[in-house]
Amino acid sequence: MWAGVAASAAAAGGGGALWQRRAQAEAEMQSLLWSRTFAKPGGGDLTFAALRGKPVLLNFWATWCAPCVTELPLLDRFHHDQQARGWQVVGLAVDNDAPVRQFLAQHPVGFPVGLAGFEGVSLSRALGNAGGGLPFSVVFDASGAVAHRKVGAITPDELAHWAASAP
Repeated sequence: MWAGVAASAAAAGGGGALWQRRAQAEAEMQSLLWSRTFAKPGGGDLTFAALRGKPVLLNFWATWCAPCVTELPLLDRFHHDQQARGWQVVGLAVDNDAPVRQFLAQHPVGFPVGLAGFEGVSLSRALGNAGGGLPFSVVFDASGAVAHRKVGAITPDELAHWAASAP
């Protein structure tokens, strides 16, 4: 009986240690994200530190990703509708400068877009996108902590839920 209790305690401790390591790795990645600057298509920089203090919807997308292209107008509408409430929407293109500039010239959005290139896949995985699929969205609360994650296209209902749950 005591062996069973000891084994259970060891398993619980091991699970707790694993959870603690994951939480620490996620905190380190978030810290890294908030210290990053990305080039914007056509020039200028997108500095994540400037976004802290308000809820942020970060969307990883690419010009060659059909669901990404389909959801961009929805994200743009959310940006316009929620901006007065303090929301910030940011796109990180997992793509090169020229195709992103060309795409945005034909389909402009009102929110800032940064160029993450292939590094964006690694960054999205570190933020919880285990498979590296696109589109991928992460909602950060005003303190910079992850509040929601979504792999795949976002729905209007999800956006409404996220907006309602933000302080």
